[in-house]
Amino acid sequence: MSEIKQDERPRPKNGEPSEDIYSEAGAIRPDFLAQVGAAIADRDTLFLQRHVARLHESELGDLLESILPEQRRAMVSLLGADFDLTALTEVDEAIRLEIVEQMPNAQIAAAIGHLDSDDAVYILEDLDQEDREAILAELPFNERVRLRRALDYPESSAGRRMQTEFVAVPPFWTVGQTIDHLREDEGLPESFTQIFVVDPTFKLRGVVDLDRILRTKRQVKIETIMRETNYPIPASMDQEEAAQLFEQYDLLSAAVIDDNDRLVGVLTIDDVVDVMQEEAEEDFMRIGGVGDEELSDSVIDTSKSRVPWLLVNLVTAFLSASVISLFEATIEQVVALAILMPIVAGMGGNAGSQTMTVTVRALATRDLDIHNAWRVARREVGVGLINGALIGCLVGTVAGLWFHDVHIGGLIATAMLINMCAAAVAGITIPVLLNRAGADPAVSSAVFVTAVTDTTGFFSFLGLATWWFAIG
Repeated sequence: MSEIKQDERPRPKNGEPSEDIYSEAGAIRPDFLAQVGAAIADRDTLFLQRHVARLHESELGDLLESILPEQRRAMVSLLGADFDLTALTEVDEAIRLEIVEQMPNAQIAAAIGHLDSDDAVYILEDLDQEDREAILAELPFNERVRLRRALDYPESSAGRRMQTEFVAVPPFWTVGQTIDHLREDEGLPESFTQIFVVDPTFKLRGVVDLDRILRTKRQVKIETIMRETNYPIPASMDQEEAAQLFEQYDLLSAAVIDDNDRLVGVLTIDDVVDVMQEEAEEDFMRIGGVGDEELSDSVIDTSKSRVPWLLVNLVTAFLSASVISLFEATIEQVVALAILMPIVAGMGGNAGSQTMTVTVRALATRDLDIHNAWRVARREVGVGLINGALIGCLVGTVAGLWFHDVHIGGLIATAMLINMCAAAVAGITIPVLLNRAGADPAVSSAVFVTAVTDTTGFFSFLGLATWWFAIG
């Protein structure tokens, strides 16, 4: 009564340590790259089988990203069936598609049959519909059904990340029957820590940890020792939300259920670690306005991903410039203002970025909500006041000594205090408002926070200067 995968083809790397291919700096050793390049040029398949095919998939992924595209294609072709397709889960999407597109569908189908279902889905989901269907058509019926079911779930959902290989038994089995099943069924997953308990319709009833099985007498029924499943995850749940459950409750694995509470898969900690890393990288990249850009992307694709937000930045830059133009006469009278303006705007922008980064991360981890938003906002404003006063006094002193004018020092110190407070307010309110509006604060916040700090910095500094010189 267990979901199984196809018999695995033994791979040279399994159970055997691979040679150390990394330098002290963490990159692949130049001499190893040279040896691989020479083997590819000489079509030395024996070297590739001995030294490349046996690498761990993460090591092979690093190697694929380190060699030239033409070497990459040649190496995959030379390795043939010895190429570990799991390595494609460790490389950028562009490289993955480049390699898959050169491989015959029959070869991909043969390799897919030996992968864990989550790895197979990860590779299949990026393919064209026509190629995907052609590959699935060559798989055994049960395997094809499981993969199609996973591919039907939304992208970035728990259903896409889950493994469909798991162990499930009925509640009326005894511990002895279960142990015999685990020993005799060769189609069980390679590794697992829990046994799920299901009814005849495959609805999840509970779970039993392996250590509990080993410590219980053979004649005891499973339903006696099973416990309720900790936090079953709906297959349609976003993968980031699922990862947060793992983090919050220290889970090693969790059952994945469909809309009818039927067990369809299991999510494990190794998959969740990948999700956390991906989401962290995605948030970091979006804060910089570069979206899902990868190092392997072409010049044109990289340019396309960056231009939209540069154009938005251009609009906000013109907004700041228009503020400066309002005080053109004042700037002409006191040249020092033009020299000091970038300091006010720059420090405000940095302060706003600090608050914005903390806020965006807190929103992503759900540490910031409506219940504590006002308290956090008060804290950030307090930080802005203190930092603004300290930095303002320092900059004011330097400016006063520089231009031998205490008034200039006082003006920039006051403007700095105002802008740092504005930066704190903008850094927390803009991400929160964008989040409430359904927009991604990681993508949109930086542009608007910068616009606020630039505009406020210029307006406060030049406005104060105009007022002071008018009354003086």
